[in-house]
Amino acid sequence: MQGESLASEQVSVAIVDAALSPVQQRNLERAWKCKVIDRTGLILDIFGERAATREGALQVELAHLEYQRSRLVRSWTHLERQRGGFGFLGGPGETQIEADRRLIGERIVRLKKELEQVRRTRGLHRHARSRVPFPLIALVGYTNAGKSTLFNALTGAGVTARDQLFATLDPTMRELALPSGRRAILSDTVGFISELPTELVAAFRATLEEVAAADVILHVRDAAHPDSAAQRQDVAAVLEGMVRDGTLDPEWPARTVEVLNKADQMGGVAEIPVRPGAIAVSAITGEGLAELLAMIDERLASAMETTEYTIPPEAGDRLAWLYQHGEVVARRDDEDAIHVTVRLQPADRARFERRR
Repeated sequence: MQGESLASEQVSVAIVDAALSPVQQRNLERAWKCKVIDRTGLILDIFGERAATREGALQVELAHLEYQRSRLVRSWTHLERQRGGFGFLGGPGETQIEADRRLIGERIVRLKKELEQVRRTRGLHRHARSRVPFPLIALVGYTNAGKSTLFNALTGAGVTARDQLFATLDPTMRELALPSGRRAILSDTVGFISELPTELVAAFRATLEEVAAADVILHVRDAAHPDSAAQRQDVAAVLEGMVRDGTLDPEWPARTVEVLNKADQMGGVAEIPVRPGAIAVSAITGEGLAELLAMIDERLASAMETTEYTIPPEAGDRLAWLYQHGEVVARRDDEDAIHVTVRLQPADRARFERRR
């Protein structure tokens, strides 16, 4: 009955909100007499349209090919009436299917090598940042939770922010100025989704590596969405999956701040109940953003170590370095020395003391 209904409505494409096996997809297409796309295929198509950088394009193509490789039998059923196969090879079209599988396999190998080079380059960039170093703040959250809008509001950047799924696919970074005067790097990442296809988790590992390296994770939630609580669990499930595969450390919740966004749709931040360690904001109106920056500053400061240094008056470059990378809480200038008490991140303290 469903097939007749689809035919009467002249439906050309049917989308199924579930993962289909190749056999299920083929059988549905035969029964419904139209093209059938499952959840994974739809997400991959959306990703393919949105990828803007070479890295994103490589990741999408890799995921597409790995998805298509398992569907070659369905894709090549038309060969039965176009060309014959040799009897000992198993049947009509078999030779072409195997050739196609080989070509896809070779392309996958090349893509993985290119992506590995991208990841090595990203690792070099991360290592360079660790020598500066600036703290890294990573935005994570369900797709369309307003991460890019919040990113723009905090940094003044012009990152694409649209009311659509997966508007951000490629990691974007900008400098963030904190109330204490410290500087940090804010990273926008791909939005998560429930039942994220395994092909995408693997293909977009490079994007999620920024989360693993973050000093503070901002979990942006759409407070106005009716399924906000379920979306929170979906994001947590993806992050816990990263813990299981060794990409993310198990202590990530201690570094996480929940940001309940879109307060403007709920009557303002005062109307949104928040748990300890969470904060309500509106990236559109700016309400709550000053408090969010103060909370980030506080989280970073909690990991800092307080140390006293005596610096010769002629070592002005070292004094300037401390002001730039730490928080000078006390200073006393004598004729022959400058005594400073400064709070530093452990990595900054180690770096400064190597300069002495």
